Amino acid sequence: MSDIYQFQFGISILEVIYVIASVLFILGLKMLSHPLTARRGNSFAAIGMVLAIIATILFHKKDGQPIGNIGLIIAAIVIGTVIGLVIARRVKMTAMPQLVSFFNGMGGAAAALISMMEFPHVSPELIAKNGMANGYVLAILLGLTIGTVSWAGSMIAFGKLDGWIGDLRVKAMKYVNITILLILIGFIVFIMTRKVQTSAELTPVIYIMFAVAVIYGVFFVMPIGGADMPVVISLLNSFTGVAAAMGGFLYNNQAMLTGGILVGSAGTILTILMCKAMNRSLLNVIVGVFGGGGQSNLAAGESIKEITLTDAAVLLSYSKKVVIVPGYGLAVAQAQHICHELDKLLDEKGVEVRYAIHPVAGRMPGHMNVLLAEADVPYEQLIESDEINPDLPNTDVLVVIGANDVVNPAAEDDPSSPIYGMPIVKARDAKNIIVMKRGMGKGYAAIENMLFFNDKTRMLFGDAKSTLQNLVNEVKSL
Repeated sequence: MSDIYQFQFGISILEVIYVIASVLFILGLKMLSHPLTARRGNSFAAIGMVLAIIATILFHKKDGQPIGNIGLIIAAIVIGTVIGLVIARRVKMTAMPQLVSFFNGMGGAAAALISMMEFPHVSPELIAKNGMANGYVLAILLGLTIGTVSWAGSMIAFGKLDGWIGDLRVKAMKYVNITILLILIGFIVFIMTRKVQTSAELTPVIYIMFAVAVIYGVFFVMPIGGADMPVVISLLNSFTGVAAAMGGFLYNNQAMLTGGILVGSAGTILTILMCKAMNRSLLNVIVGVFGGGGQSNLAAGESIKEITLTDAAVLLSYSKKVVIVPGYGLAVAQAQHICHELDKLLDEKGVEVRYAIHPVAGRMPGHMNVLLAEADVPYEQLIESDEINPDLPNTDVLVVIGANDVVNPAAEDDPSSPIYGMPIVKARDAKNIIVMKRGMGKGYAAIENMLFFNDKTRMLFGDAKSTLQNLVNEVKSL
């Protein structure tokens, strides 16, 4: 009786801790919605995860037996913690999208490995009673498929973001992907309709299914252009969450289930918002090829106009309202700190400075918010593009730093453009426009930006960081 009581008591403690961990996950996710509380929210979620891990090691039992191999588990946790800590501390802000893809891929891989390890051990009693067509087997197969696709796709996304994997733009690719997806569904149906004594008899089929899922994950991401990377990262993140939730079903683990559902649902919602910000359907992002499809609208003899640092400093210093539009070029140059120094100098001169933040600027959701938060730019200065657009006609100077497609008028003017219909920062509505770029290179969509040839636009060429530093010096000297 004592042993039974202790077993039940242990389970009750475990369930209570799982509930506490789940609450901390939810609170953490809620706090992540605002930069001022994001760090605390991240800490809350981390505490919840630590509690769930410790409680599982101490109190989880299977068939009345405690968890074994505690030493190996703790060693794995320590090694993983050290590696993660070193990577996170050393990564540059410009490489943050790659880090997000890599970590997300590791989550998908973990979920897939759980399914591969559990499949051969499906209870023979469950198979004898319901056959392979049961919820437990379905959770394993979905966890394996979705987790593998998330892992393989995230690794390809990592390579594309890091620049060592290009786009595979073949028109037939979408038909190939659809075919592979149907094959994966066929594997699930095949496995769940087999009449076997033990699931181990179908283990070779599982390995083949894993290989097909890897191929699908690779082919799924390869055709997607760089401009769609924020959507892809968000979608793959939701895949990992769903795969983790399948693991929660397998182990009847409430904390794992809650965490997976939160990640999956949040990733899905964010994916939908990203698509809305680009005025494109998710299907169009997945099977479409973004970039390079538009026609050049340059008229004969049309040319750009440049501005000197001194003239730019004078124009900014004697303005009343200035709006800065940051893009990936700002991240590449690591120029966020000097940019904030410029806006503080202008603020001291009585100039109102705000940042126009486009939802898909950069290479991951919220990239510009993260970048500017690192430089301690007050959150109140970060204004979403749809909110700031109505005030742009009253803006004296709009400064574009390393952004391209998110300010391209082709989204409104050119029905043949691949970005047509995408909501943009309506930069051309401002009274004066200064564009900081290294050169006249095109953005991710690989189309000409007519904003650069607008009569109100002046180009200020050079590396964003050095150009901003020189501009700061000019403003100080006035």
